[in-house]
Amino acid sequence: MGPTTLGRGKDPGSGLPSTANGPGGRRPQHGPGALERPASGLALHASRPRARALRRGRPRGIERRGRPARTPAAAMASLVEYKGLRAGYHCGYCDSEEGKVSHGMWAHSMTVQDYQDLIDRGWRRSGKYVYKPVMNQTCCPQYTIRCRSLQFQPSKSHKKVLKKMLKFLAKGEISQGNCEDEPMEPTMEDAVAGDALINKLDVQCDLKTFKESLESEEKNEGKSAKKAESNELIRSQDTEEKLGSGEPSHSIEVHTVPKPGKGADLSKPPCRKAKEIRKERKRLKLMQQNPAGEFEGLQAHREPLSPPKAAKSNQPKSLEDLIFESLPENTSHKLEVRLVPVSFEDPEFKSSFSQSFSLYVKYQMAIHQDPPDECGKTEFTRFLCSSPLEAENPPNGPDCGYGSFHQQYWLDGKIIAVGVIDILPYCVSSVYLYYDPDYSFLSLGIYSALREIAFTRQLHEKTPQLSYYYMGFYIHSCPKMKYKGHYRPSDLLCPETYVWVPIEQCLPSLENSKYCRFNQDPDAVDEGRSKEPDRLQVFHKKAIMPYGVYKKQRKDPSEEATVLQYASLVGQVCAERMLLFRN
Repeated sequence: MGPTTLGRGKDPGSGLPSTANGPGGRRPQHGPGALERPASGLALHASRPRARALRRGRPRGIERRGRPARTPAAAMASLVEYKGLRAGYHCGYCDSEEGKVSHGMWAHSMTVQDYQDLIDRGWRRSGKYVYKPVMNQTCCPQYTIRCRSLQFQPSKSHKKVLKKMLKFLAKGEISQGNCEDEPMEPTMEDAVAGDALINKLDVQCDLKTFKESLESEEKNEGKSAKKAESNELIRSQDTEEKLGSGEPSHSIEVHTVPKPGKGADLSKPPCRKAKEIRKERKRLKLMQQNPAGEFEGLQAHREPLSPPKAAKSNQPKSLEDLIFESLPENTSHKLEVRLVPVSFEDPEFKSSFSQSFSLYVKYQMAIHQDPPDECGKTEFTRFLCSSPLEAENPPNGPDCGYGSFHQQYWLDGKIIAVGVIDILPYCVSSVYLYYDPDYSFLSLGIYSALREIAFTRQLHEKTPQLSYYYMGFYIHSCPKMKYKGHYRPSDLLCPETYVWVPIEQCLPSLENSKYCRFNQDPDAVDEGRSKEPDRLQVFHKKAIMPYGVYKKQRKDPSEEATVLQYASLVGQVCAERMLLFRN
């Protein structure tokens, strides 16, 4: 979504539909993935039978050399073509014509575990093209970001979007302002983890002040008017001290007005949030309804009274409570979210393809200003319906299985948004979102992101290791992309050691430099780096062999440099597991 849709529009840096990378891109076929085609002799569509053969353990026409064949459990293999370094192409983030630098490879097929390991090393996919920015060279470094969904709490702006959707569904209400255009900067209220403690302190401070006021009135009762005026002046001075220290004192009137230019008007209450004011009014109303009982309790126990039923109401609602809040039976609209596998063999995907494609065209033309001939069915299929991920459905995995999916949002029987996601062993990875511009007032980008976080938490219940929501790339040097950091708590991937670091620890460094090593341990290294390149697996002339055997046959120094570069980028584990195609 873009700044308004969680950045899952086109990747303006590569020219491809992004893996949650942000708006402002060019047509997809301008990117490196569109220009790089599978090598001759290994046609794209011909790789499917080979991939199926590889999964059967001992495929026909394929033999292993140099080491025993894999066990049937490990028979499924990823097949990739490394395309090398691509430098000097247009960046949509800073509008540099030759600033982007990345490595790329074409994935004919890929297991979900391999792709999980790759994105944990800074790779992302666009269709079947998988790329990794060269972080210390590219003009706008792109840091992989993930949200810890189990600890996620919606911010104030997130709650506004969810409430807006509920009002629209229940009563058909349409918000006057377009929340998509509002900045997603967190407010002070959002920065505090839960407001229960704040509310509790407010109650105690208010009742304390109220109690002091009552005691003062009892002492002054029957005194002369002059004495009362003197006491009022003293109370006013006390109030000024409290206001200066930040302590609330809402029950006492202050009559002193400062001279112009001499500071804040202390006769007026300090600025407070509307939410706090509403809660205070409710508390005072309860006290007014039963003053005798309140006073007795204060005088007898000398302890602040706890507001009736406040403990329960002070607990913030969970994300699920806000999303799935009950609606009246006679709602104005009905919203249904369907998870559909990305496969033309799936009847639901096939039957909704035409409507989904029409929505994509409408979105590209309205949001990205693409002419009709640049957002055709071929581009749509290549980038959003073709995935290298092999569907897997293990018994210990989620009920829907692993792989690529379209999460379709149906409103009154019509698709209004589609979120393209990958369900992987440890995360839900956001790929792309397109929606009906006529419904921009619903902030569908933000709404769908919150739904995907809730979906991640739902999958976690069945699959405990699946607990993260990957939002693609965070680009601190691009103001439009900073909003991803507002889905807290979140982590950024260190581009050198590939460990996750809380975003709060990364931001100070990013303020000083676009490229940063987040791991503060100077001695830390990439633990997953390639240590034994000869064990890398090569697919050559229908045979699978270790690179150590392959290089003895080829003896090409220039090719060796390319293979070693590939191994260093994917890491030792993926290098041994994936098959690198060489022709």
